[in-house]
Amino acid sequence: MPLDTAPSDIADYFSRVRAHSEALCEPLEVEDYGLQSMPDTSPAKWHLAHTTWFYEQLVLWPFAKGYKVYHPEFAAIFNSYYESLGTLFTRAERGVLSRPTVAEVYNYRAYVDGAMAALLADAMHPDRAEIISRTILGLNHEQQHQELLLTDIKHAFYKNPLKPAYKVAEPAAPTGTPGKEGWLAFTAGVQQIGFEGPGFAYDNETPRHKVYMDAYALADRLVTNGEYLEFIEAGGYRDPDLWLSDAWALLGQEGWHAPLYWQKTEDGWTAMTLCGMQPLDTAAPVCHVSFYEAAAYARWRGRRLPTEAEWEHAVATELGRGNLYSPDSLAPQPAAGGSRQFFGDVWEWTASPYTEYPGYHRQSGPFGEYNGKFMSSQMVLRGGSCLTPADHIRPTYRNFFYPHIRWQYSGIRLAEDRK
Repeated sequence: MPLDTAPSDIADYFSRVRAHSEALCEPLEVEDYGLQSMPDTSPAKWHLAHTTWFYEQLVLWPFAKGYKVYHPEFAAIFNSYYESLGTLFTRAERGVLSRPTVAEVYNYRAYVDGAMAALLADAMHPDRAEIISRTILGLNHEQQHQELLLTDIKHAFYKNPLKPAYKVAEPAAPTGTPGKEGWLAFTAGVQQIGFEGPGFAYDNETPRHKVYMDAYALADRLVTNGEYLEFIEAGGYRDPDLWLSDAWALLGQEGWHAPLYWQKTEDGWTAMTLCGMQPLDTAAPVCHVSFYEAAAYARWRGRRLPTEAEWEHAVATELGRGNLYSPDSLAPQPAAGGSRQFFGDVWEWTASPYTEYPGYHRQSGPFGEYNGKFMSSQMVLRGGSCLTPADHIRPTYRNFFYPHIRWQYSGIRLAEDRK
């Protein structure tokens, strides 16, 4: 996989990412660390330990001479899905792991961090290039878990009748209503997508390749809560003509009638946020919708979802970033200042199934398991969210989830065909 093997300061990079994971946990009480609210989520304590396990198993154990693992059982209980590395602890039961304690998990992190610091300081190590390559992969992996840690805490807090807040909300500034969306038009032709060049990218972003696209247009902003509310009030969740077959069956089974975390009260709609339950901001992008809901909404509007190739081609010349992770902004924000919201706010569902690019070759062993083995039955999302670290996203980044998933910060951008 294409990895940057010559970072300016790998030790500083390592320390910065590791410290951020722990900073994200500072608002938590010790009782919060073990919460697992459904099989798809993991306890905060597990995230902290699993990201540490990655360096121990894939960097220290192979390359640090004389390294002794912190605890022999950690190899199994903090393995996520790497079948090639041995036994896996049942994902749905991570919440039963009251031990190791939170304090011991932090000790584990300190132990591994000390060993990594010594290994990264060895400029003459014969395998230094591979050590740095794997470390950079591990750091990007940890940044993925930083976002997951917050989404998982939000879901756990939502399940609590007290609806606790991860962060105390600041007084909300009044927001205007975004105007009618405009359209960014693109002509038909052969374009190139996929990663190429220096720096880091996951293997599923490669190789760069040609793709033909008919003329199309993308909305110049994300669909808002207010616009999605119109879909709800128009009976969108009760009209089978709008829904895929699997989706319609799921609506009946789960009783979906609005995005995850929305609740209707006597005073209007509210939504769960990392600051607790808040009045619904109708100007902000709709969030926590599944692919099924995104596709149904697009059909209701007489539009469609973009393909991932269309999305990547559209953002190739976009400048700036957007509303990515900031401790002062943990929620999607209304479009403002000419922002097209391509990066940040919410991950954007595309119409593209998650599969390999032409010429992709899955590696053997654990690195082939990282992305390649999941190329089945999932859909691609693009652009990052308000919880994505700013140095973790790029135009070629491919996120992927099953079409029914809603607990991630996922939203909608519309597309249409043009002649």
